[in-house]
Amino acid sequence: MQRAHGLLRPGQRVVDLGCWPGGWLQVASQAVGPSGRVVGVDLRGLDPLPLANVRALQGDFSQPELLQALRRTLGGPAHVVLSDAAPRLSGVRVRDRAAEDALLSALEAALPALLAPGGALLAKLLECPEAGAFRRRIGSRFASLRPVRTRATRRGSSERYLLARGYRGEAAAPPPPAAN
Repeated sequence: MQRAHGLLRPGQRVVDLGCWPGGWLQVASQAVGPSGRVVGVDLRGLDPLPLANVRALQGDFSQPELLQALRRTLGGPAHVVLSDAAPRLSGVRVRDRAAEDALLSALEAALPALLAPGGALLAKLLECPEAGAFRRRIGSRFASLRPVRTRATRRGSSERYLLARGYRGEAAAPPPPAAN
């Protein structure tokens, strides 16, 4: 993904949501270099990585306290938010779709607290109606949206990524109703 899209650059601040087992943290660390900062969060604990510019937090990124800790640890808003987070699938379609919807809603809600204007998002999506609704909801917040796949994605997998660039912030509020 980094070679194909050049998302990460030296000196950037990067958040990695769903960072376990740490592969994206390592790639991001190298790409942003010693002047950059990478902070990951996952429900699972992560063994400390011997990388000076990386910190990992354990917890649920949908919790306001954790979002505050992420931003504090990062030292400001992120230039890039990576989300490899995925719900634990049960095989029960209704339950799995509800879990995907809850995860995507949490990601959407976290963006204003985490992402700097002009920033980028790379998020894992499972192909389902909830992913399409997520794309439509955040579309006005970014200058461009593009679906992408990794070369490592298994053939026939429903896993996709959404690359969004040029964060505009919260969608503009609708105009007030006209007075009669």
